[in-house]
Amino acid sequence: MKNINEALIARSKAYTPYSDFKVGAAILLKDGTYIHGANIENASYGLSNCAERSALFSLYSQGYKKEDIESITIIANDHSPVSPCGACRQVMHELLPKNAKVILANTKGETKETTTDELLPYAFVLDEKPKDE
Repeated sequence: MKNINEALIARSKAYTPYSDFKVGAAILLKDGTYIHGANIENASYGLSNCAERSALFSLYSQGYKKEDIESITIIANDHSPVSPCGACRQVMHELLPKNAKVILANTKGETKETTTDELLPYAFVLDEKPKDE
């Protein structure tokens, strides 16, 4: 599966000198482009960033929009398909389209397809769209 291979490529870019827990995220766009994200650790652990947020922030920074996204695949060497942390679940809920596939995977080849609503049923949501300033 191409999504898994792309997530593995993203995982290879991780910087994890403290945990040695490498995570990769690959976002597939409707035009076939993949945006990669990897977890990046820091000695001040709170300044670290997860693969999912790295990929999404990169995507938006490059000028892509929510409507361009088809799916996100996340992979790590874990006992079961890796699950995003709470912060990533909130960011994914806001920045991914509702119909985007969320594919969780591990390096053993196990996968689970889900949605952002299933991952975070009580997400924070804005009542109205924010205005550009």
